[in-house]
Amino acid sequence: MATIKDIAEKAGYSISTVSRVLNNDQSLSVPDETREKIYEVAEQLNYRKKTVRLLVKNIAFLYWLSDKEELEDVYYKTMRIEIEKLAGIFNVEMLTYKISGGIRQIPDNIEGFIAVGTFSDKELAYLRSITSNGVFIDSSPDPHHYDSVRPDLAQITRTTIDFLVEKGHKEIGLIGGTYHNPNTDEDERDLRERVFRRYMEEKGLLKEEYIFSHRGFSVENGYFLMNKAIEKLGDKLPTAFFVAADPIAVGCLQALNEQGIAIPNRVSVVSINNISVTKYVSPPLTTFHIDIRELCKNAIELLLEQILEKRKLVKTLYLGSELVVRKSTN
Repeated sequence: MATIKDIAEKAGYSISTVSRVLNNDQSLSVPDETREKIYEVAEQLNYRKKTVRLLVKNIAFLYWLSDKEELEDVYYKTMRIEIEKLAGIFNVEMLTYKISGGIRQIPDNIEGFIAVGTFSDKELAYLRSITSNGVFIDSSPDPHHYDSVRPDLAQITRTTIDFLVEKGHKEIGLIGGTYHNPNTDEDERDLRERVFRRYMEEKGLLKEEYIFSHRGFSVENGYFLMNKAIEKLGDKLPTAFFVAADPIAVGCLQALNEQGIAIPNRVSVVSINNISVTKYVSPPLTTFHIDIRELCKNAIELLLEQILEKRKLVKTLYLGSELVVRKSTN
């Protein structure tokens, strides 16, 4: 990367003059041709001035997941680590608050927040009462008031079905978790399951007996659900499963391997997230890569737009994903 010294040597001016020109020092009196020469050389050398970021203080990171939920799904742990790392890069002074402390622990003088997890209507109302600046990652619980950035799970689900159908599969099942509604304390169908049902029905392929879901996105849940499917369906097991998340899929592979069911020759498996372990399970897992760093980076940028640029228009940003094909499908 070119430095101011490199530009000064090539342009034939002092380092001080080059620095003051590139930093737009209005008190510097030099001919226009001098400025033009410095700018021309800087462009030739592909010089990029370091951006000095304003310090943004008093930001809350609401990590609304239990320790158990983080342990079960490395996706969220990775997200937390990325947010904390990027806060430093973006010069954001951030304090983390966990669900165990309750929503009232959040001070009423925060400048804004970034949130991960599930929030009740009462919790959202409290957030609206203390700040108008906020971004949710991985969900959009209050799209009329707050920004959100999330993977496009609906599109991933449809793409998975298309991928499997193109491979010749017509008997396709789903194994997934449920969404816990904090307002009713009830388990509800996850977005992936709802889209799966609709899209499979459109294609005339939906079979209710091929759908297995239960609360939790853990390896244990995947192992439990796949064993349940094997016990219930026996030889009528579908030829492919769409699995809601990698930890569940790891459990599914364990169950299939234990039962001697060939993957992918008898059952293909496709999942979501592309966590590190998916390369090393047996067989390596076909899964959609979700760029967690990009999710977190966009969340911080959206929040800074609200705070520094005073943007009032609410944004919901969906990020695409890439299917990484490995040996769990054919």
